Amino acid sequence: MSEVKVTKDVAKPEAAAPALFNEFFTPTLPFGKLFSLSPFALMREFTNEMDRMFRDTVPAIQPELFAPAIDVKLADGYLVVTADLPGLKKEEVKIEVTDKALVLEGERKTEEKEEKTGFRRIERTYGKFYREIPLPEGAKIDATKAELVNGVLTISLPVPEMKKGRQIPIEEGGKAKPKAA
Repeated sequence: MSEVKVTKDVAKPEAAAPALFNEFFTPTLPFGKLFSLSPFALMREFTNEMDRMFRDTVPAIQPELFAPAIDVKLADGYLVVTADLPGLKKEEVKIEVTDKALVLEGERKTEEKEEKTGFRRIERTYGKFYREIPLPEGAKIDATKAELVNGVLTISLPVPEMKKGRQIPIEEGGKAKPKAA
């Protein structure tokens, strides 16, 4: 009978452990690169994961952010500012005009109540807003008028005719080359 010699390459345990460790543990862990992160990066990753988990389950404690939509235009020698302020009364809005700016500020408060047999819910929200619109030189701030109708605030003030600017043509991306001065 012939003799067959079988040899096995035995890998050193130290060399095989890291590959086995990375293949085995990394995919099952929620943070992916858990063992390669610094302690600070690990805590940041953990905090981000906790924030993501509780984002939709915990009600916001901070006040509601409220920035009313505004439209500013020049029409017939007037600067006309229109602001959407649904549900606000004129007493809840403050308008101030200086030589340099028109300032709108106010606070919106709402309260929602629901009462049923054996159940009572009251929810209150509020939000402050502050908008500052720069005015052109020579604006006649003494002739400013404001009107609030159905939640739409319209402010108009006379301004001098503005000089027309030069229109700049827009070129396709990559084709515009700066000219030497």
